[in-house]
Order: sequence, then structure tokens, then C-alpha cells
Amino acid sequence: MKKTIITISLILFAFVMFAHAEDTEEIVFFVQSAKSVEFDAGTGILILKDVSPTMIWFTDRPQHLAGHETVQEFVATWGKGKDSFAADPPNATLSVFQGDHVLDAVVVLSDPRLKGNDLTYHVDNLEGKIPATAGISTLFIDSAVRRVARRTSRRTARRVERRND
Repeated sequence: MKKTIITISLILFAFVMFAHAEDTEEIVFFVQSAKSVEFDAGTGILILKDVSPTMIWFTDRPQHLAGHETVQEFVATWGKGKDSFAADPPNATLSVFQGDHVLDAVVVLSDPRLKGNDLTYHVDNLEGKIPATAGISTLFIDSAVRRVARRTSRRTARRVERRND
């Protein structure tokens, strides 16, 4: 009987330690990848063709949290909260393969639209050249303040939500 009580106590203790999560506000950065990119310099429309359905988010020091978010969720929360990307459009670096070269451009992103597997942004090009078409591309998106639920015992993030206040 004593062994049973000790075993149950240890199991409950472990469950509480590993199941407890706390929400913290963190500055979160995002990474989106696509198989190719198209850009219309006349309209400022950038299309990430066959974009990955999930994107990576991560925090900087001291926490070093990381996780995934669907592109659909990212687009749906673009305008939510006082610190939304709609209120303060993010800068981003677009890095693309053009033949055997890598080209980078710094842009301001706005008005994201997901249609099928293609993600469209309106961009203002701040620096660098964006080719009309290119192959594999990655978009490194500047920070947003998000609430992150993390397991306190392992410090691994479970979800990220845009701050809504």
C-alpha cells in the first residue's frame, strides 16, 4: 500500500511539473519558405508560390523559444491587437535563389492574402533588388509581441498568440 501511494504521488508530481504552462509576452520573429517567388515591381505585389503551410517562429535571448504556426493562422491574426502588423507593418528580408546566386532585399510587408498554396503581400522595397521570378525563397519577418504558452519545466513553447489588448 505504501509503495502504491508513493508511486501515485510521484506520477502526480511529474504530471504537475510537466503539464504546467504559463503565458508570457515575448518578442517573436517569423520565417516563411516557398518553392518560388513572383514580384510585380509596378504594383508592389509579391507572391510566395507554393508556400509552406507552416512557418517557424522563434524568440531571441534569454528564452530561445521556438515553434510552428500555420500560415493561415498568421494571416488571420495579422490585424488583431493593438500591436498588430496591420497597425505597424513589419520589415522583412526576402532571400531568394536566382540561378546560382542568393539575392536579398529588405521590404515592408502589408496586406497578406492566402489563396490556395500562394501567399501574396503588398511590399515596399527598402533595399536590394527583388527579381520578377526566382526559385526557393525565404522571408525573415521582424518581430511582433505575442503571448507564448510555454512549459515552465522544459521551457519549450506550445503555442503562440497575438496579443489582443
